Amino acid sequence: MNAVSSVDLSEHERAVVNAFQGGFPVTERPFEPAASAMRDRGLETTGESVLETIRDLDERGVLSRFGPLVNAQEIGGAATLVAMHAPEERFDEVVEAVNDRREVAHNYEREHPHLNVWFVVSVAEREARRASERANGEAVSSRVEEVLEAIEAETGQETYNLPKRQEFRVEAKFYVDGPFGTTAGDERDRTGSDAGGETRGIDCSDLGPDVSPNGRETLTPAERDLILEVQGGLPLTETPYGDVAETIGQETAWVLETIRRFVLEGKIRRVGVVPNHYALGYTENGMTVWDVPDDLVSTVGPEVASLPFVTHCYERPRHEGVWPYNFFAMTHGRSEAESERRIEQVRETMAEHWSVEGDDWDTLFSTEILKKTGIRLAERADANTTQDATDR
Repeated sequence: MNAVSSVDLSEHERAVVNAFQGGFPVTERPFEPAASAMRDRGLETTGESVLETIRDLDERGVLSRFGPLVNAQEIGGAATLVAMHAPEERFDEVVEAVNDRREVAHNYEREHPHLNVWFVVSVAEREARRASERANGEAVSSRVEEVLEAIEAETGQETYNLPKRQEFRVEAKFYVDGPFGTTAGDERDRTGSDAGGETRGIDCSDLGPDVSPNGRETLTPAERDLILEVQGGLPLTETPYGDVAETIGQETAWVLETIRRFVLEGKIRRVGVVPNHYALGYTENGMTVWDVPDDLVSTVGPEVASLPFVTHCYERPRHEGVWPYNFFAMTHGRSEAESERRIEQVRETMAEHWSVEGDDWDTLFSTEILKKTGIRLAERADANTTQDATDR
């Protein structure tokens, strides 16, 4: 029996959630071309109906937001994943000290016999990104080091910095049963196609201005204003991009062109609906970790990342004697059984390339969200804005 979402969704609502998690039109009136793409796939609707559906899903909490998903790494500053041990008798005290740091964006308790606290440190240090690149992708930000040293001094607990060395996938998309979504549980091929032949998403990203990357790493003041205005979502109106343009004092054409360019440059990962995966029933959050032979990481990474249920996939450093794993693949499931099946598919994919033994991997399920404030994008964008920069 297939797992179902924990909210009651109509066929049209399911179709919208499944179709528009990326590749939404970047045009002055985007909802009618979005509806046209759905009609081409056999589901009768109108632009007004698509807009009203997204608005209603947002109000009900089924969506986290609608609009661009900003890639903070490309905006400026640096972020890293950190693990540490919080003793049971001091757990609340240690967590409070970690969470009190404004640089800590997310913090989870995870099932592990030693490293039970996992958090993200985000800093605005402008030089951090270039320093990271010089270190072959491993963050060497002095500001990150300062934050970790302060946490260690206050808690008396050692921290283990786990910056990204390679990123293979950041694609947190969550589908529900219904049109353009899953109709056969986990019986899917690696392209993300349903057994019945439907694909999961509608890509309208070609509907927008014809632009090219400009090669500039820093932001102009106007670009910074745009990023900060859209990071929480677009207005749910017939003319969302025009409304953003009016708010920041720019022309609509400039907003459309800049958002399209940011998508091409990777500053925006995609434009579309962003589901609240808990509302859709994806409550099993499993961080699988693997001790992959170093010479196979670049081969295994893209293959694991191609599995449609893997949302995040990275290479990270080991810590000798404490943390033997160098590969992370995040999976989400709507039941324990579904989660176990998906983790097994990751193991099977690994086993095609090397002999995976029981002590070569582990799964750390999250047991509690300790902090979730999001990346402080304003500080990172400000630090990467050049006042005299101009569009080219």
